[in-house]
Amino acid sequence: MIKATGALAVALALSAGVQAQSGGELLIGGLVPVTGAGAPYGGNMLKAMEIGVKEVNDAGGMAGRSLRLIAEDSQTQPQAAVLAAKKLIEINKVQAILGTWASGVTLAVLPLTDAANIIQMNVSGAPAISEIDKKDLVWRFQATNDRFGRAFAEIAAKNGYKKPATMAFNNASGRGNTDGFIKAWEAKGGKVLANVVYEPNRSSYRSELQKVLATDPDVIVMGSYLPDTTIILREWFQSGAENAWIIPGWAANPELVQALGQEVTDGIISVDTVSNSDADSYKDLNQRYRQATGADLADNVYAAMTYDMVISLALAAHKAGADATPQQISDQIRAVSNPDGEKVYSYAQGKALLDAGKDIDYEGASSRLNFDEYGDSNPDFGVYAIRDGKFERVDTISLD
Repeated sequence: MIKATGALAVALALSAGVQAQSGGELLIGGLVPVTGAGAPYGGNMLKAMEIGVKEVNDAGGMAGRSLRLIAEDSQTQPQAAVLAAKKLIEINKVQAILGTWASGVTLAVLPLTDAANIIQMNVSGAPAISEIDKKDLVWRFQATNDRFGRAFAEIAAKNGYKKPATMAFNNASGRGNTDGFIKAWEAKGGKVLANVVYEPNRSSYRSELQKVLATDPDVIVMGSYLPDTTIILREWFQSGAENAWIIPGWAANPELVQALGQEVTDGIISVDTVSNSDADSYKDLNQRYRQATGADLADNVYAAMTYDMVISLALAAHKAGADATPQQISDQIRAVSNPDGEKVYSYAQGKALLDAGKDIDYEGASSRLNFDEYGDSNPDFGVYAIRDGKFERVDTISLD
């Protein structure tokens, strides 16, 4: 068993001794990165889930059932996530696992949730996640890596870059980002000068970086995480090279600036999906989230996603009815989240309309949540320039 701290410890304590699904409860597992590369996000992803669970239960639950959250730390490691998922499935008897961060983690957990016929909701980008879901039980609240790559290509073109190169962490997410960029860039008639894939857990990436710099790129597009990005940028700065950078937001974040300083990070373009900040669901959640965490929801897009997981799942469970199976609940997720029903922005609003026999369209805090045939959502992308150690939003990219 992993060691738990903070909110995770509380949630685990609440779940101690649970051996089977209670008839009056719908048990869900929160499998989030409290430690590891995803640690800057994981704790508050869990807090957002807890806010959603309270909202559902305060509104009377779902078709006679309350909602209960049992939390585990994925450690941002596939092996640890598999052990945690096995506990959630085999011991706690959860009917859904929510919140997996990093494609390697999600891909490792999917065979377990698939075999157990339970729902899986994630914030991971690898295209393979869509391809291997044959039961329509997997729901992605993050953009795919392919879509990230398309956004990177749009940004590079808008900024006038002509000679891009790529560097990618050797896993499904890292390669997916840069592969998506290469595909989109070449579709525009461009050429990528170098495509270097590097291995994790290295103390130096100087040789890989030199392979890229030898091609004289004007911009390097990354598929990376915070620890490796920190090392690569430090070595890049020491080299004296002057190219631009386009980096995913989970790597180019305030922790990166703190680690490297303003001189190294100034001018970096950081790209991440952005929440549905004009929606009432976002505004309401942001108030509760700030009260619970002391932070602003805009600092953690994944927290908005995990909150939406809880609300969309609960609305689907209410529509599916008492004692519905995970498959029956999953079958209703598009019905409560996609057009053309009446727009709702909270669980209580949606539940009331469902009880009145009306169709609903839950507009999430993280995105519009219009799931396609693969269970993928379609959030927009925010483009940020790091200037004087601060992140200035300079553009928004919307893709069909």
